Amino acid sequence: MTEANKICVEVAFALPDKQEIVMLEVMPGTTAQEAVSQSDICHHFPDLQLEGARLGVFGKAVKNDYVLHAGERVEIYRPLIVDPKEVRRERAAKAKQRRAAEKIG
Repeated sequence: MTEANKICVEVAFALPDKQEIVMLEVMPGTTAQEAVSQSDICHHFPDLQLEGARLGVFGKAVKNDYVLHAGERVEIYRPLIVDPKEVRRERAAKAKQRRAAEKIG
């Protein structure tokens, strides 16, 4: 394949205070993991550990060997710090306490 056959994709990573989207031209058949490696996104995030990182395409998790299509964006997901189910449980408990307090007061 020639350079003319390349497809455009993006690789994205974000922290709470910083995000970076790297646009790439890759050969058809390039996997999500290969695109992440080619993007050199670690240049922008020196502490980013790509080993074992979960990847997604437009918000849907994909395996590292997922073959990219033109225009797709590979997202590198950060590990969860807090279990989302636990956060929802705590929020619901606080709301319940507030409602009970309002009934009393």
